[in-house]
Amino acid sequence: MDINYTRFRGIIAGILVLGICYMPMQIMAQADESDDYMEVGGAVRFNLFHEDYGAAASPNNTQFTLDTWRINFRGQSSGVGINFEYRFYPTFNTHFIKQGWLDYNFSDQTELQVGITQVPFGNLQYNSHNWWFQGPYYVGLEDDHDMGFKLTYQNDNWDLMAAYFVQPEPAGPAYGSAAFGFGGSGRYSYDIIPITGNKPWDYVLGNNETPQSNYEKNQFNLRYTYNFDYGNGNNTRLGASAQYGGIYNSAVDETNSSTAFATHLDGNYGNFNVKAQYTYMNHDAVNDAGNSVDYVYMAAYGDPYAVASEMNIYTLGIAYSYDVDFGPVTNLNFYDNYTYFDKSNDVFNNSHQNVLGVMASAGNIFIYFDIASGYNHPWLTNSFGSGLANGSSDPRLNTRFNINIGYYF
Repeated sequence: MDINYTRFRGIIAGILVLGICYMPMQIMAQADESDDYMEVGGAVRFNLFHEDYGAAASPNNTQFTLDTWRINFRGQSSGVGINFEYRFYPTFNTHFIKQGWLDYNFSDQTELQVGITQVPFGNLQYNSHNWWFQGPYYVGLEDDHDMGFKLTYQNDNWDLMAAYFVQPEPAGPAYGSAAFGFGGSGRYSYDIIPITGNKPWDYVLGNNETPQSNYEKNQFNLRYTYNFDYGNGNNTRLGASAQYGGIYNSAVDETNSSTAFATHLDGNYGNFNVKAQYTYMNHDAVNDAGNSVDYVYMAAYGDPYAVASEMNIYTLGIAYSYDVDFGPVTNLNFYDNYTYFDKSNDVFNNSHQNVLGVMASAGNIFIYFDIASGYNHPWLTNSFGSGLANGSSDPRLNTRFNINIGYYF
């Protein structure tokens, strides 16, 4: 069924008119050149890992790689700020923009961001404590970045975020393909991408499988949280998020709906932090024959994989922070993060992910020691990407021990 966006146009028009008309007046009234600045930063990260995915032992089971390097710019001029980050992933032979927005504070409480900005959904900035993220990241619902407008309002113990995204963030090349554009597979966060049989990665299409020329378009987000402050650094932040957008199939010129909802908790209790989230998602997509599908294709970094169109996702993460005086190491953050993917299609087999580990902090160096395990997980397998759709009825528990060493400046 096609989406009717008419009822949203008045809201979006109002936000844009407010931002465009009000911003220049406030800049002239409040801008102070003494507040202008520009900062340059970045990071270099390495990965040392050992995989146990059930295959015969091989020297390639253990590798030491350059994970990523990135460049960051932050600044402000005449009251308008900029935040930009570009990343390079040599292992995946790709590079792309992670985020890049202009921002303006109408007041101490209200901020507008325009550009490639984080989608306000679920626990922010992350729903996880580990290097791997939690399960929602692998279906585009944790630390997702898209191209559009976001308005944030904070008042005492609560905050409200509203956003409109025209389309996903631009993608860089992947595996040597010149796939620049929002439909490409080389990107930071997972999005639905077209699988047409015409691109280098389209070998993922099965025999006699109908292509899916699907794109994400015109997405609306609303997020509300309330913070219960108990004093002495103890608090519980409860919230709810809603997401509604379109999935456009260019082959049949048809737009259908994509929805997601979440309730989330982020609490600090002494040295403990708890992150819990329930997420529901449903992609009402069609293939290039106009027929409904029970899975869509999503991608980040490189190769796409199939994801069940409808599922419930349950996550729970617990962390314990412990200060130490051990050479340059000043803090150890112990954690366990678990995700359960409950797919609505009874024929599909459900997926699990668990990451047990500790992060060591030493000045600008952060080192993650992770034991990542999973059943029907798209990455923890010798058969990349096969787990989040139909999966296996008798999956093996696959495990990867991963050490990520990062220097941030």
